[in-house]
Amino acid sequence: MPLLGLLAQVTNALTSDAAAGPAAPGFFARFGLMLPPLLGLGGFMLPVIIERALLYHRERINAAEFLGGVRNVIKRDNLVEALAICDATPGPVARLVRAAIVARDGGRARLLEVIDEVGLVEVPKLEARLNVLATLAQIGPYVGLFGTLLGFVGVFQELQAQGGFSAPAQLFRHLWQSLYSALGGLGIAIVSYAAYNLLVGRVNQIVLDMEKASAEVVRMLTETPRT
Repeated sequence: MPLLGLLAQVTNALTSDAAAGPAAPGFFARFGLMLPPLLGLGGFMLPVIIERALLYHRERINAAEFLGGVRNVIKRDNLVEALAICDATPGPVARLVRAAIVARDGGRARLLEVIDEVGLVEVPKLEARLNVLATLAQIGPYVGLFGTLLGFVGVFQELQAQGGFSAPAQLFRHLWQSLYSALGGLGIAIVSYAAYNLLVGRVNQIVLDMEKASAEVVRMLTETPRT
C-alpha cells in the first residue's frame, strides 16, 4: 500500500506538471525521460542505506563490557552462564565468543579454527549489499550525463525541425531535462558514496571488535584451568 500511494503521488505530480504547459514545467516534468531511471536508482539506494544502518546499529555492542562479563563467569568456570550471556547478546562478537566457548575442549588450534570459520560466515553478512551503494555511486553521474545529452539532442531536434528557429519554451523543456538529469544523477552518486563510506566504517569497527574478542577469548579459555 505505501508503494502504491507513492506511485499515485508521482502520477498526480506528473499530471499537474503536464497541465502547467511547456513554458512552466513542474519539478518532476523537468526530468523528462530520465525520471523513471533516476527514481529507480533512488529506490535501490534508500532501502539499502536504511537496512544496513539499522543492522549495524543493532549488531554493534560494547565489546569490552561484554567480554568483561564473560571473563568473570569463565573465571568461576561457569560455562553455562557464559553461554547464556552470549545468547542474550546480539551481534557477531557474541556469536564468535559463543562458538569459541563451545569448542573450548578442542585445544588452542581448534579454537583458532572455529574463530576463523565464524569470521568467514559473519563478515560477508556485514558486507552484504554495500556493493549496491558502490555501484550507484559510480553509475549515478553517468546516468545524469546520459540525461543531459538526451536534453541537448532534443534541443537540436527542435531547432532542426523549425529550420533553425524555435520558441524558447520548447528549448527550455529540453534544457531543464539536461540540468535536472545531471542534478539527479550527481545527487544519487553523492549520497551513495557518502553512505557507502560511513557504512564501511561501521563494518570495520565491528570487524575490529571481532578481532579483539577472538584474541581475548582464546586467552581466557586457554589460561583458565579446565575441570
